[in-house]
Amino acid sequence: MLNLIDIVKEFAVEGKVEEVKPLGAGHINDSYMVRTQGAAPDYVLQRINHQIFKDVDALQNNVKRVTDHIRKKLAEKNEAELTRKVLTLTPTTQGALYHRSADGSYWRVMLYIANSKSVEEVSPALSFLAGQAFGDFQAMLADLPAPPLAETIPNFHNIESRLATFREAVGNNLAGRLSKVGYMVDEIEKRSAEMCKVEQLHRDGKLPKRINHCDTKVNNMLFDRDTDKVLCVVDLDTVMPGFVVSDFGDFMRTGANHGKEDDENLDNVFFLMDIYESYAKGYLKTAKSFLTPLEVELLPFGAKLLTYMQTVRFFTDYLDGDTYYKIQRPEHNLQRTKAQLKLLQSMEENYPQMLNFISSL
Repeated sequence: MLNLIDIVKEFAVEGKVEEVKPLGAGHINDSYMVRTQGAAPDYVLQRINHQIFKDVDALQNNVKRVTDHIRKKLAEKNEAELTRKVLTLTPTTQGALYHRSADGSYWRVMLYIANSKSVEEVSPALSFLAGQAFGDFQAMLADLPAPPLAETIPNFHNIESRLATFREAVGNNLAGRLSKVGYMVDEIEKRSAEMCKVEQLHRDGKLPKRINHCDTKVNNMLFDRDTDKVLCVVDLDTVMPGFVVSDFGDFMRTGANHGKEDDENLDNVFFLMDIYESYAKGYLKTAKSFLTPLEVELLPFGAKLLTYMQTVRFFTDYLDGDTYYKIQRPEHNLQRTKAQLKLLQSMEENYPQMLNFISSL
């Protein structure tokens, strides 16, 4: 096995490393806490999942450009404790943004943000703070100089691409499951034309692509342990060009669902308008500085779009034989699909109210 302390020594860390131990339970990268002796800062060591992030150069360059730009913006506002308000990459002793170990693994190191915490539970008050944080994140990056950021996962939130993959899965029927779920194919197809409208609006020059986080869950923010104030947005691997409606909708899909993503009791699954309204208030408080009227108008549609997209992705994996998402039981991906569709249907029922609320803001 690799000696993790030896990996850390490849980076320009301060002080003497005391221990390296697992940190958190991330789904993609492996993370470790690096404790140092004395007054030296602690660090986070991560093994980058090279199966998902194929171009580590582009990935790390994205993170460096984004964090440098945010740090500059915060400094212009005379923000204190900059190392707690934005992630700080630690270069290798050779000045590189990552290290490749003898076994072919890719590693990076960041400063650990002291006295911070993440949260999992969503409330209206927390949703307002999350909306502010993600809106401010996008606002600070709205004027990032060219060239555009790289797509770390190509077509990640491109519904036309997701539908093309879905239709291929229907045609192939690799797991032989299609005959019993034809109704779900119909549910997806009858909404497909509407869901592709953002891509068409972009081709028509009406809807811009901006810098998105692309994983706007509440646990991708850090809070101060003492004050409960938001410190910064983290998990920047999927920061790349996209439509702001996607980031808005991604939070709605996860945060405004009364039930679980794979809830077996579909009666538990419905859309929470109070979470939606709180997040929208917070988001527009900080994001209104750069959004166009059309982008604001489409925010409620973003909630439907990302929920629909996840329905398509779960169902595609089910048809392919469960090759992408980890499952706990044979029909797990179908249950996920049903729960996402139920949430989408609840959003559709609330859609006039969702539109009216955005208009009122």
